[in-house]
Parts: sequence; C-alpha cells; structure tokens
Amino acid sequence: MSVGSQVQGTLVSLQSIEATLLTFAAKSSDEETKETFLKSAERTKAVLNEIQKRKMQIENEEPQYQQE
Repeated sequence: MSVGSQVQGTLVSLQSIEATLLTFAAKSSDEETKETFLKSAERTKAVLNEIQKRKMQIENEEPQYQQE
C-alpha cells in the first residue's frame, strides 16, 4: 500500500468519524453531551483539513505518491 493510499484511507476514516459524531450530536437530548459531540466533530474536521493539505503537499513534492 502506497503512502498516498494510506493517507487517503485515513481521510475516509476521519470523514466517517466526523459524520458519526454529528449524528450522535443530532440524536442527543442532553445539551452538554450534544455540545461535546459537536466540539469533537469540529476538531475532527480540523484534523481532516490539515491532512488533506498535507496530502496535496506530498503529491506535489513526491509524484510517486499520487493516488492512481
């Protein structure tokens, strides 16, 4: 498995985690719990964005890591 494939797999996992956290927030009736899920989803999104930027940087610097 190439580095590009591993990074892509990580991105997909993070997107799934973010969606799950948002679902939990929407279904939660307790405001504190809902807020915790929403904050966690925001943090996950921030990590996701950083990894997407890094993936683009890797692909630009090292063409052999580009997703095929």
